[in-house]
Amino acid sequence: MRTETVTLTNMCMICDGDKILVQDKIGDVWGGVTFPGGHVEKGESFTDAVIREVFEETGLTIRSPQLCGIKD
Repeated sequence: MRTETVTLTNMCMICDGDKILVQDKIGDVWGGVTFPGGHVEKGESFTDAVIREVFEETGLTIRSPQLCGIKD
């Protein structure tokens, strides 16, 4: 049996009219201007992970995020 270790992450683009929320992460491994997001924990769905990460990083509670792309 073949196995491979993978790391799953997510990012969430939050829009309010013509405004888009971004973060300027300073001194972080993933530094620079980016959307809120982070790692998907073992056993966690992508939806639950992005909702959790957005709340942890911004304090915002989101519902029903929509997938807009995948990058591997």
